[in-house]
Amino acid sequence: MTDLLAARLDMALSLGFHIVFAAVGIAMPLFMAISEARWLRTRNPVDLALTRRWLEGTAIMFAVGAVSGTVLSFELGLLWPRFMRWAGPVIGMPFSLEGFAFFMEAIFIGIYLYGWNRIPPLAHWLSGVVVAASGALSGIFVVTANAWMNTPAGFRIEDGRVVDVDPIAAMMNPAALQQTIHMTIAAYQAVAFASAGIHAWVLLRNPHDLFHRRALSIVLPIGIVASVLQPLSGDFSAKNVARYQPAKLAAMEAQWETERRAPLRIGGVPDERAETTRGAIELPGLLSWLGYGDFDAEVKGLKEWPREDRPPVAIVHFAFQLMVACGTAMMGVGLVAAFRWWRRRRLPVERGLLKALVAVSPLGFVAIEAGWVVTEVGRQPWIVYGVMRTRDAVTPMPGLIVPLVTIALIYLFLGTMVVALLLRRVYRSQETAGGPYADRDGGPADDEGPDAA
Repeated sequence: MTDLLAARLDMALSLGFHIVFAAVGIAMPLFMAISEARWLRTRNPVDLALTRRWLEGTAIMFAVGAVSGTVLSFELGLLWPRFMRWAGPVIGMPFSLEGFAFFMEAIFIGIYLYGWNRIPPLAHWLSGVVVAASGALSGIFVVTANAWMNTPAGFRIEDGRVVDVDPIAAMMNPAALQQTIHMTIAAYQAVAFASAGIHAWVLLRNPHDLFHRRALSIVLPIGIVASVLQPLSGDFSAKNVARYQPAKLAAMEAQWETERRAPLRIGGVPDERAETTRGAIELPGLLSWLGYGDFDAEVKGLKEWPREDRPPVAIVHFAFQLMVACGTAMMGVGLVAAFRWWRRRRLPVERGLLKALVAVSPLGFVAIEAGWVVTEVGRQPWIVYGVMRTRDAVTPMPGLIVPLVTIALIYLFLGTMVVALLLRRVYRSQETAGGPYADRDGGPADDEGPDAA
């Protein structure tokens, strides 16, 4: 294994691990704040219990996310020192702002954790709102920095040196808006459907458990709204990629030839040697429309670039197909749930729908991981698109297989601990079934009315 490959795998492993906790840190505080708001309005003890349970999950994920985020920060400096020395003055601002947002989140999580019965209820709820807002801002600032790597802006290169640095222009680069919107919606969607799947799984065993009904009535609407908004965000992203990263778009769709009325491909296996894609279902003109808003627009094919300047086509294409498939499945289940909810005017808890929610529950995180593969691998061979190649940014230090194995073992340990803790919380939540939160009459629970959630 080459040192470049080891460094890239190390970074990919760290990012793939951390992004799960980052997504939870964005979305779960919102669930917590909504639940407490309901408790303040109704004084229903179920809402208070639900708030405390989500607070426990938020605290666990925040703690582990802080560890994995710290590892990522060290890796940027240790594995990619040439990149950081060159790009740091240009794109340092969003990293600094992310640090402020992180500390704000940490401070108010502490207030929220230890402020029960010590500060006024409204102030306590507002501290939870700050946690939710700062978690979202933290993710936005980091994604802004990544967007700069895809569409660099805010500087000039003169005699090999970076000059005329404009950190605001760098942070507000052409991909910043579309990437931050797409990732933020993805976080809410993934965590909402994962939570909905957990609560649906318990309701399949205990259909009248009010605790899990009320939890589902909070997370399911968020998942539905996010699943409808995400395709719109994806269309925005596709047009941005078509304009600023045409080679990435061609790899996403395994488009080899430059042509008008370029087809959108469903499935297919790219053959990089033969420069063709076999077995795909082609929808004529749709790629041109998705990329440029015109069915007759010209789309550049991969043959326009030398082989050494092309992304790994098969990886990018399969990851993109997987992301879209996961998103489509979640949107389908979400729309069915919304229709049933609208038609019956109460929370839909039919067994078929609950089973569907359980089935799609992991797909949001699968889509996030696949989407980041498209973003990162699709930019290759560039670490800063069109400016610096990845091979020119890696550390000259040999023996990078050792930190790769070490980091993998650390993440394996942390992941095992998190799963064990979360499973314990899930089993504890099941204890409410048949207890004080059970709807023993078997009739509609009080969260199933038209104003639920």
